[in-house]
Amino acid sequence: MSDDAPDSLIPYDEIVQEALRAVVGRVLGQIVAGGGMLPGDHHFYITFKTGAPGVVIPQHLKERFPDEMTIVLQNKFWDLGVDESSFTVGLSFNQIPSKLVIPFAAITAFVDPAVDFGLQFQAVAPEPEPHDEAENDAPASLGEKADDGSNVVTVDFGRKK
Repeated sequence: MSDDAPDSLIPYDEIVQEALRAVVGRVLGQIVAGGGMLPGDHHFYITFKTGAPGVVIPQHLKERFPDEMTIVLQNKFWDLGVDESSFTVGLSFNQIPSKLVIPFAAITAFVDPAVDFGLQFQAVAPEPEPHDEAENDAPASLGEKADDGSNVVTVDFGRKK
């Protein structure tokens, strides 16, 4: 009998991660529905990948936090909005007001220290950005001489003459 678990054809990890991120959306949605004020001592630490697809933050924050950033929703935030795939919030950084757009897929941690609640998420790897094909990727047709200055030498060590 083997201890190795068989490969699943059902992406359970992805399904669970998506469901847990929906918890964050539901909590933030309840804050919006309640007038945008956090009840009691609740406050949130939200960590996210700054380079994830769909993240919109000011350039100076991207430069300061090129990989990951944690924001705190507690006393001074405004314009909290939630949709199916992301949330928006206004925050101040060094007295400079900023609007952030954060997709739920970019979130790596959500913590509410007031009630000792936290969630950790696997980082979603961004898909590579599409790019144009390099001009030198196409094979030269027969009879065409490469004009890049390179020479190709073929050596056959297998035959004696």
